[in-house]
Amino acid sequence: MTFKSGFVAIIGRPNVGKSTLLNTLVGEKVAITTDKPQTTRHRIQGMYNDQDNQIIFVDTPGIHKPRHRLGELMVKNATETFDDADVVLAMIDAKSGFGRGDQMIFDSLRASSSKKFLILNKMDLLTPQEFLYLEKKLGESIEVFDDVIAISAATGKNVDFLLERIKEELPEGPRYFPEEILSDQPEKAIIAEMIREKVLMYLEEEIPHGVTVLIESFQPRGTQDIVDIGAVIVTEKASHKGIIIGKGGRKLKGIGKAARQDIEGFLGMKVYLEIWVKVKEGWRDSEFLLKNYGFKE
Repeated sequence: MTFKSGFVAIIGRPNVGKSTLLNTLVGEKVAITTDKPQTTRHRIQGMYNDQDNQIIFVDTPGIHKPRHRLGELMVKNATETFDDADVVLAMIDAKSGFGRGDQMIFDSLRASSSKKFLILNKMDLLTPQEFLYLEKKLGESIEVFDDVIAISAATGKNVDFLLERIKEELPEGPRYFPEEILSDQPEKAIIAEMIREKVLMYLEEEIPHGVTVLIESFQPRGTQDIVDIGAVIVTEKASHKGIIIGKGGRKLKGIGKAARQDIEGFLGMKVYLEIWVKVKEGWRDSEFLLKNYGFKE
Protein backbone atom coordinates (compact mmCIF):
# COMPACT_ATOMS: atom_id res chain seq x y z
CA MET A 1 0.00 0.00 0.00
CA THR A 2 1.46 3.36 -0.98
CA PHE A 3 1.61 6.22 1.51
CA LYS A 4 -0.09 9.46 0.48
CA SER A 5 0.34 12.95 1.86
CA GLY A 6 -0.44 16.52 0.92
CA PHE A 7 -1.58 20.00 1.83
CA VAL A 8 -5.22 21.07 1.93
CA ALA A 9 -6.07 24.79 2.18
CA ILE A 10 -9.34 25.85 3.82
CA ILE A 11 -10.40 29.23 2.42
CA GLY A 12 -13.46 31.46 2.44
CA ARG A 13 -14.94 34.68 3.73
CA PRO A 14 -14.71 35.51 7.45
CA ASN A 15 -16.84 33.49 9.85
CA VAL A 16 -17.91 30.67 7.53
CA GLY A 17 -16.58 27.92 9.85
CA LYS A 18 -13.04 27.29 8.57
CA SER A 19 -11.42 26.93 12.00
CA THR A 20 -14.28 24.76 13.26
CA LEU A 21 -13.75 22.43 10.29
CA LEU A 22 -10.00 22.31 10.93
CA ASN A 23 -10.57 21.31 14.56
CA THR A 24 -13.12 18.68 13.56
CA LEU A 25 -10.82 17.16 10.93
CA VAL A 26 -7.78 17.07 13.23
CA GLY A 27 -9.79 15.87 16.23
CA GLU A 28 -8.33 18.48 18.58
CA LYS A 29 -8.71 22.22 19.09
CA VAL A 30 -5.73 23.67 17.23
CA ALA A 31 -7.45 26.92 16.12
CA ILE A 32 -9.61 29.29 18.14
CA THR A 33 -13.24 29.70 17.14
CA THR A 34 -15.77 32.45 17.88
CA ASP A 35 -18.89 33.81 16.24
CA LYS A 36 -17.04 37.00 15.30
CA PRO A 37 -15.52 37.54 11.84
CA GLN A 38 -11.75 37.68 11.31
CA THR A 39 -11.02 35.46 14.31
CA THR A 40 -8.18 33.71 12.46
CA ARG A 41 -5.21 35.98 11.68
CA HIS A 42 -2.44 33.52 10.78
CA ARG A 43 -2.20 30.48 8.57
CA ILE A 44 -2.51 27.55 10.96
CA GLN A 45 -1.53 24.02 10.00
CA GLY A 46 -3.31 21.08 11.61
CA MET A 47 -2.25 17.51 10.92
CA TYR A 48 -4.45 14.49 10.24
CA ASN A 49 -2.75 11.09 10.37
CA ASP A 50 -3.76 7.51 9.73
CA GLN A 51 -1.86 4.41 8.64
CA ASP A 52 -1.84 5.33 4.94
CA ASN A 53 -2.19 9.12 4.85
CA GLN A 54 -0.98 12.40 6.30
CA ILE A 55 -2.99 15.50 5.50
CA ILE A 56 -1.72 18.95 6.46
CA PHE A 57 -4.79 21.17 6.68
CA VAL A 58 -4.08 24.89 6.37
CA ASP A 59 -6.63 27.15 8.05
CA THR A 60 -6.46 30.64 6.56
CA PRO A 61 -7.70 34.10 7.54
CA GLY A 62 -11.07 35.07 6.12
CA ILE A 63 -10.82 36.81 2.74
CA HIS A 64 -12.28 40.30 3.05
CA LYS A 65 -11.75 43.87 1.89
CA PRO A 66 -8.86 45.02 4.11
CA ARG A 67 -9.05 48.33 5.98
CA HIS A 68 -5.53 48.31 7.42
CA ARG A 69 -2.10 46.76 6.86
CA LEU A 70 -2.91 43.79 9.12
CA GLY A 71 -5.94 43.03 6.95
CA GLU A 72 -3.80 43.18 3.83
CA LEU A 73 -1.36 40.67 5.31
CA MET A 74 -4.20 38.37 6.35
CA VAL A 75 -5.76 38.33 2.89
CA LYS A 76 -2.37 37.82 1.21
CA ASN A 77 -1.64 34.86 3.52
CA ALA A 78 -4.97 33.32 2.52
CA THR A 79 -4.80 33.83 -1.25
CA GLU A 80 -1.21 32.57 -1.50
CA THR A 81 -2.47 29.08 -0.61
CA PHE A 82 -4.48 28.79 -3.85
CA ASP A 83 -1.59 27.27 -5.80
CA ASP A 84 0.47 25.86 -2.94
CA ALA A 85 -2.14 23.29 -1.90
CA ASP A 86 -2.92 19.91 -3.41
CA VAL A 87 -6.60 20.49 -2.60
CA VAL A 88 -8.42 23.76 -1.89
CA LEU A 89 -11.61 23.68 0.18
CA ALA A 90 -13.59 26.84 -0.58
CA MET A 91 -16.17 27.17 2.20
CA ILE A 92 -19.37 29.14 2.21
CA ASP A 93 -21.91 29.58 4.99
CA ALA A 94 -24.92 27.91 3.44
CA LYS A 95 -27.27 29.48 5.98
CA SER A 96 -26.10 33.01 5.19
CA GLY A 97 -26.23 32.29 1.48
CA PHE A 98 -24.01 32.97 -1.50
CA GLY A 99 -22.82 36.54 -1.98
CA ARG A 100 -20.48 38.77 -3.97
CA GLY A 101 -17.57 38.03 -1.65
CA ASP A 102 -17.93 34.32 -2.34
CA GLN A 103 -18.13 34.94 -6.09
CA MET A 104 -14.90 36.96 -5.99
CA ILE A 105 -13.15 34.05 -4.29
CA PHE A 106 -14.55 31.60 -6.86
CA ASP A 107 -13.30 33.81 -9.70
CA SER A 108 -9.84 34.02 -8.12
CA LEU A 109 -9.70 30.23 -7.95
CA ARG A 110 -10.24 29.72 -11.68
CA ALA A 111 -6.53 30.05 -12.46
CA SER A 112 -5.49 27.66 -9.67
CA SER A 113 -4.13 24.26 -10.72
CA SER A 114 -5.11 22.70 -7.38
CA LYS A 115 -8.07 20.36 -7.00
CA LYS A 116 -10.97 22.49 -5.80
CA PHE A 117 -13.90 21.44 -3.61
CA LEU A 118 -16.81 23.73 -2.78
CA ILE A 119 -17.83 23.12 0.84
CA LEU A 120 -21.37 24.10 1.80
CA ASN A 121 -21.15 24.46 5.57
CA LYS A 122 -23.98 24.63 8.16
CA MET A 123 -26.23 22.51 5.97
CA ASP A 124 -27.89 21.16 9.13
CA LEU A 125 -29.49 24.59 9.59
CA LEU A 126 -31.14 24.71 6.14
CA THR A 127 -34.67 23.75 5.22
CA PRO A 128 -35.15 21.86 1.93
CA GLN A 129 -36.58 25.05 0.40
CA GLU A 130 -33.54 27.08 1.49
CA PHE A 131 -31.23 24.46 -0.01
CA LEU A 132 -33.04 24.63 -3.35
CA TYR A 133 -32.75 28.43 -3.31
CA LEU A 134 -29.01 28.21 -2.58
CA GLU A 135 -28.52 25.65 -5.35
CA LYS A 136 -30.30 27.96 -7.81
CA LYS A 137 -28.28 30.99 -6.72
CA LEU A 138 -24.97 29.15 -7.08
CA GLY A 139 -25.89 28.25 -10.65
CA GLU A 140 -22.93 28.06 -12.99
CA SER A 141 -20.55 29.36 -10.31
CA ILE A 142 -19.88 25.80 -9.22
CA GLU A 143 -18.28 24.92 -12.58
CA VAL A 144 -14.89 26.01 -11.23
CA PHE A 145 -14.98 23.14 -8.70
CA ASP A 146 -14.13 19.47 -9.01
CA ASP A 147 -16.71 18.52 -6.37
CA VAL A 148 -19.41 20.08 -4.18
CA ILE A 149 -19.84 18.67 -0.67
CA ALA A 150 -22.41 19.69 1.94
CA ILE A 151 -21.33 19.37 5.58
CA SER A 152 -21.81 20.64 9.11
CA ALA A 153 -18.40 21.40 10.60
CA ALA A 154 -19.95 21.95 14.04
CA THR A 155 -21.77 18.58 14.24
CA GLY A 156 -19.34 16.61 12.06
CA LYS A 157 -22.08 15.64 9.60
CA ASN A 158 -20.59 14.40 6.30
CA VAL A 159 -17.05 15.35 7.40
CA ASP A 160 -15.95 11.70 7.14
CA PHE A 161 -17.09 11.66 3.51
CA LEU A 162 -15.16 14.88 2.86
CA LEU A 163 -12.07 13.31 4.40
CA GLU A 164 -12.32 10.27 2.13
CA ARG A 165 -12.70 12.47 -0.96
CA ILE A 166 -9.60 14.43 0.02
CA LYS A 167 -7.61 11.20 0.42
CA GLU A 168 -8.57 10.21 -3.13
CA GLU A 169 -6.88 13.36 -4.45
CA LEU A 170 -3.67 13.15 -2.42
CA PRO A 171 -0.40 12.39 -4.22
CA GLU A 172 2.06 9.81 -3.00
CA GLY A 173 4.46 11.43 -0.56
CA PRO A 174 6.32 11.27 2.75
CA ARG A 175 5.08 11.84 6.28
CA TYR A 176 6.08 15.49 6.68
CA PHE A 177 5.47 15.66 10.44
CA PRO A 178 5.76 13.08 13.25
CA GLU A 179 2.38 11.51 14.06
CA GLU A 180 2.24 13.09 17.52
CA ILE A 181 2.44 16.63 16.09
CA LEU A 182 -1.06 18.09 15.62
CA SER A 183 -0.17 21.71 14.76
CA ASP A 184 2.74 23.78 13.51
CA GLN A 185 1.95 26.54 16.02
CA PRO A 186 4.46 27.10 18.86
CA GLU A 187 3.15 26.53 22.37
CA LYS A 188 3.25 30.23 23.26
CA ALA A 189 1.39 31.18 20.08
CA ILE A 190 -1.42 28.75 20.94
CA ILE A 191 -1.65 30.16 24.48
CA ALA A 192 -1.77 33.74 23.17
CA GLU A 193 -4.60 32.77 20.83
CA MET A 194 -6.51 31.11 23.67
CA ILE A 195 -6.41 34.40 25.57
CA ARG A 196 -7.44 36.38 22.47
CA GLU A 197 -10.35 33.99 21.97
CA LYS A 198 -11.68 34.98 25.39
CA VAL A 199 -11.23 38.67 24.56
CA LEU A 200 -13.34 38.13 21.43
CA MET A 201 -15.98 36.30 23.46
CA TYR A 202 -16.16 38.78 26.36
CA LEU A 203 -16.10 42.04 24.40
CA GLU A 204 -18.52 43.45 21.84
CA GLU A 205 -18.41 45.70 18.80
CA GLU A 206 -15.12 46.81 17.23
CA ILE A 207 -12.84 46.50 20.27
CA PRO A 208 -11.70 42.85 19.87
CA HIS A 209 -10.44 43.40 16.33
CA GLY A 210 -8.02 46.09 17.53
CA VAL A 211 -6.51 43.65 20.04
CA THR A 212 -3.60 41.24 19.92
CA VAL A 213 -2.03 39.17 22.69
CA LEU A 214 1.65 38.72 23.48
CA ILE A 215 3.19 36.16 25.84
CA GLU A 216 5.96 38.01 27.68
CA SER A 217 6.96 35.30 30.16
CA PHE A 218 6.58 31.54 30.48
CA GLN A 219 8.31 30.07 33.51
CA PRO A 220 7.74 26.56 34.91
CA ARG A 221 8.21 26.39 38.70
CA GLY A 222 11.10 23.95 38.92
CA THR A 223 9.89 20.48 39.89
CA GLN A 224 6.36 21.70 40.63
CA ASP A 225 3.60 20.97 38.14
CA ILE A 226 2.89 24.71 37.78
CA VAL A 227 3.80 27.31 35.16
CA ASP A 228 3.75 31.09 35.56
CA ILE A 229 2.60 32.93 32.43
CA GLY A 230 2.67 36.67 31.87
CA ALA A 231 0.58 37.99 28.97
CA VAL A 232 -0.14 41.42 27.53
CA ILE A 233 -3.33 42.40 25.73
CA VAL A 234 -2.40 45.14 23.26
CA THR A 235 -5.19 47.47 22.19
CA GLU A 236 -5.22 50.35 19.73
CA LYS A 237 -7.05 52.97 21.77
CA ALA A 238 -6.65 54.30 25.31
CA SER A 239 -10.45 54.40 25.62
CA HIS A 240 -10.59 50.65 25.00
CA LYS A 241 -8.19 49.82 27.82
CA GLY A 242 -10.74 50.64 30.51
CA ILE A 243 -13.43 48.64 28.71
CA ILE A 244 -11.17 45.58 28.53
CA ILE A 245 -10.29 45.85 32.23
CA GLY A 246 -13.90 46.56 33.26
CA LYS A 247 -15.29 48.03 36.44
CA GLY A 248 -13.16 46.91 39.37
CA GLY A 249 -11.14 44.75 36.95
CA ARG A 250 -14.04 42.31 36.58
CA LYS A 251 -13.90 42.01 32.79
CA LEU A 252 -10.17 41.26 32.73
CA LYS A 253 -10.55 38.77 35.59
CA GLY A 254 -13.25 36.95 33.62
CA ILE A 255 -11.07 36.82 30.52
CA GLY A 256 -8.15 35.54 32.60
CA LYS A 257 -10.15 32.87 34.41
CA ALA A 258 -11.68 31.47 31.22
CA ALA A 259 -8.33 31.52 29.42
CA ARG A 260 -6.49 29.90 32.33
CA GLN A 261 -8.90 26.94 32.30
CA ASP A 262 -8.26 26.34 28.59
CA ILE A 263 -4.49 26.75 28.99
CA GLU A 264 -4.41 24.26 31.88
CA GLY A 265 -6.25 21.74 29.72
CA PHE A 266 -3.82 22.35 26.87
CA LEU A 267 -0.64 22.13 28.98
CA GLY A 268 -1.86 19.48 31.42
CA MET A 269 -0.64 21.42 34.46
CA LYS A 270 -1.63 24.22 36.81
CA VAL A 271 -1.25 27.74 35.45
CA TYR A 272 -0.74 31.03 37.24
CA LEU A 273 -1.75 33.63 34.66
CA GLU A 274 -1.17 37.35 34.90
CA ILE A 275 -2.55 39.65 32.20
CA TRP A 276 -1.82 43.33 31.63
CA VAL A 277 -3.35 45.72 29.08
CA LYS A 278 -1.20 48.10 27.04
CA VAL A 279 -2.09 50.70 24.42
CA LYS A 280 -0.24 50.85 21.10
CA GLU A 281 -2.12 53.26 18.88
CA GLY A 282 -2.37 52.25 15.24
CA TRP A 283 -0.47 48.99 15.66
CA ARG A 284 -2.48 47.34 12.86
CA ASP A 285 -0.96 49.81 10.38
CA SER A 286 2.59 49.83 11.78
CA GLU A 287 5.01 47.65 9.80
CA PHE A 288 7.43 47.70 12.74
CA LEU A 289 4.87 46.61 15.34
CA LEU A 290 3.23 44.07 13.04
CA LYS A 291 6.59 42.40 12.48
CA ASN A 292 7.34 42.47 16.23
CA TYR A 293 3.96 40.92 16.97
CA GLY A 294 4.56 38.06 14.52
CA PHE A 295 2.53 39.28 11.54
CA LYS A 296 4.52 39.01 8.34
CA GLU A 297 4.28 37.87 4.76
